[in-house]
Amino acid sequence: KVLEFNARFGDPECQPLIARLESDVIELFHACATGSIHRVDVRWSPAHAITVVLAAAGYPGSPRKGDTITGVEAAGRLGGVTIDQAGTATQEGKLVTAGGRVLGVTAVGETRAEARKRAYEAASLIEFDGKQMRADIGA
Repeated sequence: KVLEFNARFGDPECQPLIARLESDVIELFHACATGSIHRVDVRWSPAHAITVVLAAAGYPGSPRKGDTITGVEAAGRLGGVTIDQAGTATQEGKLVTAGGRVLGVTAVGETRAEARKRAYEAASLIEFDGKQMRADIGA
């Protein structure tokens, strides 16, 4: 058996946590670094948050690079949605795939079902050849 221990944020686990965090993350980091975290009141939104990862063709083995990505701006304009770039690059002024996990689409909602619906709605607006995503997140 293996136990993984990280002293950093995990990806994509971090995105829905940050979406719900109401406290100042810099204040929290400073308190951790100075040993005063016990004095900080960490505040969380009661909302639910879900992140759906959009992956490139060939992921997890040999992800294809250079496929043009569209729809990120439209997806990001949806209420309660944040798009985090991961395996992306800019080529000739266009956003393209550049790694396995291309984008993280995070949505918040009053219920898990609402957050899930928003995340998948936003993910459906983003297009690139060979786009892969799980269909069971938050199910």
